[in-house]
Amino acid sequence: LEKPGVTEGFPFGEDTLVFKIGGKLFLLTGLEQGDSFNAKCDPELAVDLRERHPEVKPGYHMNKAHWNTVAMNGSLTRRQLCDMIDHSYNLVFNSLPKKLRAEIKL
Repeated sequence: LEKPGVTEGFPFGEDTLVFKIGGKLFLLTGLEQGDSFNAKCDPELAVDLRERHPEVKPGYHMNKAHWNTVAMNGSLTRRQLCDMIDHSYNLVFNSLPKKLRAEIKL
């Protein structure tokens, strides 16, 4: 992902690609299947997205109040998928200490 401060890695095994900002997870996806991703989400928005889109489910193997699993089956637009990823990134970025946020923004 081309976002400031993002790192990628495989802390959960070679099939799960994890994206972090400031050392905190905000997105992960399985490489073998590659048809869904988990994204952090504001709890109220998470419920709203699940109610409006059957492709959005409570986060698989994650805190279901704060994470969604999003199926990339062609039903959601690219813009909708990008918006969910951007929301996840911004949510985690804004939770970082002020000093770290300033360093990342440089």
